Amino acid sequence: MPFEERIDTHTHLLPPFYQQACRENGHTKPDGMPRLPDWTPESHLSLMDKLNISKSILSISTPGTYLTDGDHEAARKLSRQCNEYTSGLSRQHPTRFGFWASLPLPDVEGSLTEIHYALDTLHANGVTVETNHHGVYLGDSRLNPIFDELNRRCATVFIHPTTPCLRLQSNNTNSETSTPATTALSNHYPNPIFEFLFDTARAVINLFTSGTISRCPNITFIIPHAGGALPPLIERFTGFGPLIGADQSLTSTVVKEAFARQFYFDLAGFPFPDQIFGLLRYVGTERLLYGSDYPFTPEVLVVQLAEEMEKGMVDEVKWDEEVRRVVLKGNAVRLLS
Repeated sequence: MPFEERIDTHTHLLPPFYQQACRENGHTKPDGMPRLPDWTPESHLSLMDKLNISKSILSISTPGTYLTDGDHEAARKLSRQCNEYTSGLSRQHPTRFGFWASLPLPDVEGSLTEIHYALDTLHANGVTVETNHHGVYLGDSRLNPIFDELNRRCATVFIHPTTPCLRLQSNNTNSETSTPATTALSNHYPNPIFEFLFDTARAVINLFTSGTISRCPNITFIIPHAGGALPPLIERFTGFGPLIGADQSLTSTVVKEAFARQFYFDLAGFPFPDQIFGLLRYVGTERLLYGSDYPFTPEVLVVQLAEEMEKGMVDEVKWDEEVRRVVLKGNAVRLLS
């Protein structure tokens, strides 16, 4: 039985020059995974045909384009190179590919420049950011100029998890020469297995408690992997809001209202048979999107998960044909328009 038509909002590319940059900067096993996956435009289009994916919105995944902490120039150059390459693919295949543009975060000045170029010149569908950038988490006040600009532009922001990280200040007492260092919170297992889900929760909670969400009502956020570990923590972090610096007005109802107004959640990963129910306590089906996470999720598993999703939509959550169509394609059409 053929797959139902879908639009893939969570899928990645690894052009040869990006793979080479990763190898040269110590990311041959990104986030603890065995290796960088193989990727070509041809293999991507082939998978799309197999799964009846009419359009894929491409993005650079973790470790992103800021590969070496402190090297702003290299990050700016690689971000521009990735965005121009992906823009070229979308021009070559305008009905098949779109893209979320990469930013050289936590370099604020370079990222503001890239936002202008990517959205105004390359006509990206939005931007992608990681849950943290060398220990600078989304919601950090240092990133306020970025989110203020994205809010001004009513931009779409696709958030992707990465290895959880702490930013440590050097023991050097000279503040002008001391350099923050970073350390991963965990490397016992490959981080995509479950740390990515925790870091997604950290980042989104920080966006709410910092006031970034309320300050930037015009940004549309896409949260990956069915919200990761976020849904079961919503009552807890809002209940303890004042203890963690949140405004008294931040409640679970406010979070639900923000979800309904400016959030989408992709279903990449393993939302079925169980995870989906926690998410549906907080969002309606009009806020769900399809995601494959290809090629970091290999083709054979992408196909298997697509089969399980179609089965789960019928057997577990009992969506009718119209709801399935909206989740797999209709919501993305509305978002991208």
